[in-house]
Amino acid sequence: MQKNKNNNKNKSLSQLISIYSNHSSTFFYWKGRIALYALLQAMDVQKGDEVILPAYTCVVVPNAILYLGAKPVYIDVCADSYNMDIKQVEQVITKRAKVIICQNTYGLSTDLEALNNLAKAHNLYTIEDCTHGFGGVYNGIPNGLSCDAAIYSTQWNKPFSTGIGGFAIAKNNDISEKLSRLNADLIQPSLKEQINLKLLYFVKRFLINDASYWVLVRFYRCLSKHNLVVGSSSGGEINSITMPEGYFKAFSQTQAKEGLRTLPKLNADLITRKQSAEIYTNFLIKHGKNHVAK
Repeated sequence: MQKNKNNNKNKSLSQLISIYSNHSSTFFYWKGRIALYALLQAMDVQKGDEVILPAYTCVVVPNAILYLGAKPVYIDVCADSYNMDIKQVEQVITKRAKVIICQNTYGLSTDLEALNNLAKAHNLYTIEDCTHGFGGVYNGIPNGLSCDAAIYSTQWNKPFSTGIGGFAIAKNNDISEKLSRLNADLIQPSLKEQINLKLLYFVKRFLINDASYWVLVRFYRCLSKHNLVVGSSSGGEINSITMPEGYFKAFSQTQAKEGLRTLPKLNADLITRKQSAEIYTNFLIKHGKNHVAK
């Protein structure tokens, strides 16, 4: 019986991978934000151009825009979904607008049909920010396949994790070709960085437990803030809008091996996350708090 369950999980995982590979080209990077930076370049975002994005997002998203000399145009979010208020989007579109970033807040998509229709009407690209949405679906379509391109994170707390890392997918052949050319300039991670990452894998696998979790997480964040370990964010990314040295970095063999090790756990992790989301949603409803409708 257990063997049949495992076969079903592997079949579901194979189907998910097949869907993505049949509809897009995939490019891996040292971090997910680099995937966004690369996509914006492939979409010809230049100095003075405008990129529309939700105001409720991570600092590394506008950073990728600023590093190209472009201007982030923030849209307030709706209280019922925490995603962009689409009614405000058309009001801010100017001749300098190039891209709309469509974020999966808490892993739940915004109204992608409305945003894609707006983008087509104004000749804009759309990028689906799936850093919290890998493994989810929107109207039966896997997250990331509704827009021109998408970015994903494989950071520590993501369903599919390589410690740090991320990838981009592109449905548009022109964007795929441009990404391939841009990737020739990627910086290769150093041996020191890869050894550092392997040590962090060891800590996560063998030293983190219920008692040690928050102590080690705080310690890790402190070290990464001062650039003493390979971190999700360096001090420069948090404190400055200047692109850190060595930012445009490639995915490493170390990350690839860790990804292959954790990939078979993806289905079980997604099931657990869905169950946890149900618990949160029911709690919020019970106590009369705002919750995101599914």
